[in-house]
Amino acid sequence: MLQLRTTHFHMSNIFGLILGVFQTISRFHSLCRAADSAVLHTRANLCSPTANTSCSNWLVTYLLQVVVMTHAYGDCGGVRYLTNGLKVYYLYRLPIHAQSTMPTWVGAFRMLRLICVRERINLVHCHQAFSTLGAEALVQARTMGYKVVFTDHSLFGFADASSIATNKLIKAVLADVQHVICVSYTSKENTVLRACLHPAAVSVIPNAVDASEFEPAPSRPQLVPGGPVTIVALSRLVYRKGIDILALVIPEICHRHPNVNFVIGGDGPKRRLLEQMMAQEDLSSRVKLAGAIPHEKARDFLLQGHIFVNASLTEAFCMAIVEAASAGLLVVSTRVGGVPEVLPPDVMLLAEPSPEDLLDALQEALLKVPNLDPIQQHNRVQAMYNWPDVAERTTAVYNKVLSTASDHDELLPRLIRYWSIGPWAGLVFCCIVVLLHWFWLFLEWQQPAADIDPAVDWPSIQDMLQPAQQLAQQEQRTQIDRDTEVEMESSTSRSKVV
Repeated sequence: MLQLRTTHFHMSNIFGLILGVFQTISRFHSLCRAADSAVLHTRANLCSPTANTSCSNWLVTYLLQVVVMTHAYGDCGGVRYLTNGLKVYYLYRLPIHAQSTMPTWVGAFRMLRLICVRERINLVHCHQAFSTLGAEALVQARTMGYKVVFTDHSLFGFADASSIATNKLIKAVLADVQHVICVSYTSKENTVLRACLHPAAVSVIPNAVDASEFEPAPSRPQLVPGGPVTIVALSRLVYRKGIDILALVIPEICHRHPNVNFVIGGDGPKRRLLEQMMAQEDLSSRVKLAGAIPHEKARDFLLQGHIFVNASLTEAFCMAIVEAASAGLLVVSTRVGGVPEVLPPDVMLLAEPSPEDLLDALQEALLKVPNLDPIQQHNRVQAMYNWPDVAERTTAVYNKVLSTASDHDELLPRLIRYWSIGPWAGLVFCCIVVLLHWFWLFLEWQQPAADIDPAVDWPSIQDMLQPAQQLAQQEQRTQIDRDTEVEMESSTSRSKVV
């Protein structure tokens, strides 16, 4: 039994901001966003810290009924209301690797059906190719006849065994999806090729940042040429983040520039490599390993530095460089994936993912950083990336999906689509879909949807404003009645005089 609990959550958006013009509809969309990784919970794992939570809150602001479904995190389980009325269902499913749960295909079906019926859901939005809960929710939602949108945050190759298996899985899962969202045009091209999708069925909506949480230091002294410079890096210390390249570049920069120090945030298996580098090169006094940094302390960590370095070997978007640029740091990054699309060249210097090119880019950044205007750069990033814009563009995708006629949602047309992914994989997925269809019919027989009580909606902004509007209208009517009585008394007096 899920326990109802209420908690406060510090989102990365401005909850006090109220839109000037509200739409006149009360339940424009009822949306369920599903994933079981850090996409919907914390910074520590696969993508942006609170990216989808922030987007969900802005969707709530746009008068959408938004429900999030993910797995439990520690003692955070059951049903919780977060700030702005966002409801999160934390399912008790055990993660097995990188916060992804054990694939079962039917394990969360009953709960997803209850959530969709109770919350009167009309669209399901799943995230992340790594998320087994999201992939299962996508197929299960299609089994129940709901329209589905999928957001891909990652890039995959085409040659190694892991990529081939993942690409076949994502091709099967997306064979019956209405629309796909990618975070960059490079990611869109990658997803279209991997899943054999029509490009018109894929939209590009980048991530965003709450610039108010990454403001530059208000009274930072001007950096003079030759003065002390700090280069910061913040990422998981894993191979994919280019830590091996960074371990080769740091000693060379320190030997060439005595005024430069490094502060590295994050944790992972490559931390030992950095510790060995520091011991061999005697750089313990100039290189600091800060460990894992909570998202609420990311700004304070970034403000320790003047230059932010990202050495990733693959990135679909990279939120860290946007946050660093918003905080007023000059960004140096490898030219991989969708990174070149993120920031203009005067804000970010690009290098090939090699020690030599990254070393040259960092030396160029050391020459440019004294002329940097952090406040101006912050304002530019704030104009380029903000959650209201992302929520508006995401809502446009929902409008398009929900306005499309629901054709070929029966079992046979769906089986034909799944069969097209390949002779063996198609047969396997057709069996899975048939099994899910039978299980859904069993659930409908065991507990009909008509017997499930609907959930009580969180009061919308219009609902909260309605009593004040009614009071104002009542006072206006009272004033009109008083004016009418005064006018009638005056007319009566004048008649008596005559």
